[in-house]
Amino acid sequence: MESKVMNSDNKHWFLKGLKHGVPIAAGYFAVSFALGFTAKNAGLTVFQATLASLLCNASAGEYAGFTVIASQAGYVTMAVITAIVNARYLLMSAALSQKLPEDIKLPHRLLVGFWITDEIFGASVMVPGKLNPFYNYGLAVCSLSFWALGTGSGVIVGNIVPGDIVSALGVLLYGMFLAIIIPPARKNVIVRILVFFSMSASFICSKLPIISEVSDGTRIIILTVVISGVAAVLFPIKDRGKSNLKHKLNKKSEDGIGENEEGVPSFSKADIKEVNNA
Repeated sequence: MESKVMNSDNKHWFLKGLKHGVPIAAGYFAVSFALGFTAKNAGLTVFQATLASLLCNASAGEYAGFTVIASQAGYVTMAVITAIVNARYLLMSAALSQKLPEDIKLPHRLLVGFWITDEIFGASVMVPGKLNPFYNYGLAVCSLSFWALGTGSGVIVGNIVPGDIVSALGVLLYGMFLAIIIPPARKNVIVRILVFFSMSASFICSKLPIISEVSDGTRIIILTVVISGVAAVLFPIKDRGKSNLKHKLNKKSEDGIGENEEGVPSFSKADIKEVNNA
């Protein structure tokens, strides 16, 4: 019975992820379509470009890779450039791993980490409470399939479509970012202030003499660590779920519910596990 409940819950979250991944997929298709032009100019076939998008889920990293291929540089150069451009995903995967339940096995954690993108990370961290990895899978299957499809389609179409139209379609991605940050910002004034401050800090750092010369990915890492660290110290979020569950167990103890023959409160394994995973 417990296995059936878990499978039903996983199915629910997977379908929910598929639904929430639709707007991400729309933005991804537009952006990767333009990326397909770069792949074509670098000499990649439809299969090669599509496979690259399935294995590298990052627009900046993939663009850097295609540029290196076009310049006929070596594998070491490609590995170093791609690692630098995509370094921010190390932070995202570390943060998202803390949101997964403690009993989630390593294969699930690795798969969630592999499928991290800016948008998938943003949608995943907005899930209340712990994150069911199948929600992440639903997001990834829906959005990243269109990412790969867009890249292959861009290679096929080539330079037939005017660049202005492709650039206009890219605006969908910015609208998707707004859809992610506006709801929590409306509910919480602290989040609203931090969002505004983060945008301002990112713009200022892009103009400063020294830090503006640092790559975008590295600059994002620096700002993320500094701003999130300061916010965590000044405005910590209490674990309400765990506090409520502990209060529930304490109340059971005070009321004498579930006491054994010696008068010591006894709780079910489900209660204890719920507190540990809260």
